[in-house]
Amino acid sequence: MPGANGPDGPRSTERVRRAVEAVWRIESARIVGALARYTGNFELAEDVAQEALAEALVAWARDGEPANPVGWLLATARRRAIDAFRRRSALDARYALMAGQLAEGEATSGALGARGGIGDGRGNELPWDPDRVDDDVLALMFVACHPVLSREARVALTLRVVAGLSSEEIARAFLVPVPTVQARITRAKKTIAAAKVPFELPPAEERRERLGGVLSVLYVIFTEGSTATAGESLLRTDLTHEALRLSRMLAAMLPDETEVHGLLALFELTSARFPARTGPSGEAVLLEDQDRRLWDHSAIRRGLAALDRASGAGRGLGPYGLQAAIAACHAQASSIAETDWERIVLLYEALGRVAPSPIVELNRAVAIAMAGRPGQALAVVDDLVATDRLSGSHLLPSVRGELLTRLGRTAEARAELELAARLCRNEREREVLVRKASALA
Repeated sequence: MPGANGPDGPRSTERVRRAVEAVWRIESARIVGALARYTGNFELAEDVAQEALAEALVAWARDGEPANPVGWLLATARRRAIDAFRRRSALDARYALMAGQLAEGEATSGALGARGGIGDGRGNELPWDPDRVDDDVLALMFVACHPVLSREARVALTLRVVAGLSSEEIARAFLVPVPTVQARITRAKKTIAAAKVPFELPPAEERRERLGGVLSVLYVIFTEGSTATAGESLLRTDLTHEALRLSRMLAAMLPDETEVHGLLALFELTSARFPARTGPSGEAVLLEDQDRRLWDHSAIRRGLAALDRASGAGRGLGPYGLQAAIAACHAQASSIAETDWERIVLLYEALGRVAPSPIVELNRAVAIAMAGRPGQALAVVDDLVATDRLSGSHLLPSVRGELLTRLGRTAEARAELELAARLCRNEREREVLVRKASALA
């Protein structure tokens, strides 16, 4: 690779930057997980990993990209960790042990050590035991989603240390200032340290309970990407891709957890419709207007296979599995008219029993209307209005406006749709609402 200061310097520097970013995006969870287990300190692991990335930008442009980029990053980060321990205490027993291990590693020839570890291409064995990789990544997810953290902190930390997104990328996706994201991440790491959260998988008896928190974070990330709450874009596929990638990793590591497969099925089946959900200019395309030939049928097959795994355990579907079953009804229908709306109504009723929420009730009302009973659907929506359970959301007046339109109550419908447009923060969704309201004029 030409040096950064040669005639191709700027291009080489850009190439190095892309190479570093690619390695980090793909391998960040394994890198931070291995370092966290090695140092026993989650915050230090993330800090030294970032320092290694910064060093790679300079060293790889100067010396060329190493044969084993991940190994190089791990070795560099480990040295940074040793320096940190040295600064804290020259007599620290942990530092002495780590320094001894480093010396042994540097004396080993070849990229693979005696235990089959990964080397850095210069003969150094690294603290990455292949038998522990899945455990490291899984432990990283459980730490990032620990219940001592707020939901916003869990999401930010997961996207940062598990998905490998930068603070700028997270801020752009959720339309918040970069300092806000950085503060959430810093506060989360300090909270984890103060609570003395160990870097390890929780005991088996706690894992299932804690798993719900991990799944909910992935669900929040995917949901924000599939219909952005605000901004100019309807979809944020960078977020949905990360949620999908992490859920696939989780399903591979926890093959017996049915709700993990249910969540993966929901993500696959929902994302299958993305190619048809927006038009050439990014405008929203409603389900009844979508060209179903554009749907990703490979994703549909993967989603149905994951749903089969979730159903095959014989324990019944959980909340994510039920939502996936609803998505499967849409995926397998050739048109709106051919959709099994009565089954969708039943599935929403089941979902309302296991995970009751006003959004579930609102979606059930939509399904009831699509099954040919708009009057009954309006009664469900009016109950939500009376209890003020979705105050401030554009979704409630949006659905109510649709139902009133079906019932011929045009003036009321237009008022509801105009209210929904005022409340909606996503420009693409707002365009649809304004268009519908104008059509009733």
